[in-house]
Amino acid sequence: MKIDVLNEGFVELVSHMGNDLTVVNAARVSFNKEATEFTDKDEKLLNYLAKNNHWTPFGHPQITLRIKAPISIRTQFFKHKQGFVENEISRRYVTFEPEMYHPKWRTKPTNGAKQGSESFMEYGDDWNTCNIAYSNAVDLCIDTYNMLLEKGIAPEQARFILPQGTYTEWWWTGSLAAYGRFYGQRSDSHAQWEIREYAEAVGNILSNLFPKSWAALKN
Repeated sequence: MKIDVLNEGFVELVSHMGNDLTVVNAARVSFNKEATEFTDKDEKLLNYLAKNNHWTPFGHPQITLRIKAPISIRTQFFKHKQGFVENEISRRYVTFEPEMYHPKWRTKPTNGAKQGSESFMEYGDDWNTCNIAYSNAVDLCIDTYNMLLEKGIAPEQARFILPQGTYTEWWWTGSLAAYGRFYGQRSDSHAQWEIREYAEAVGNILSNLFPKSWAALKN
């Protein structure tokens, strides 16, 4: 399963281990019990576990995703450490043509807010001016990056010229519990719009793999 995000990004399922029954059986082992089929009783148990923050049973299923996102958004993913490991493409070793994120412009925050943004900017002269300036700047960075490589500069140094909007890719493996915490924070209305788009893509994949558990974690 692969879901496109932004203009060039995506979230793609690589592999997973476990299902909804894995979670309830992990909880029931405390009483030396095990179920072979998922029932309405198991759904009630999932809701009880999630509501009362008994997160360890949700820690047993594991999910690996491949994600492509702008560098500045990747940084927000990597702030989630508990229950996750990541391995990222390194431009020390690869020199393929960089791809850039082209934002849907939003206006700066008001009322003294120090971070975030307001609504999407209406298309017009200001929008067009910003878009042209951005495109010119990133094109210059990419041209300079390629020139440095052609002149024999080491890739690990040439990459310094690439801007925050450059796409990168990584494998992200975590427990169902960890993904639940990620989704809860990054789908919130206060989170940056771009990371919310990725959070919803992650949620769509996990809701297909663990429909009952994911519904309980979301609630």
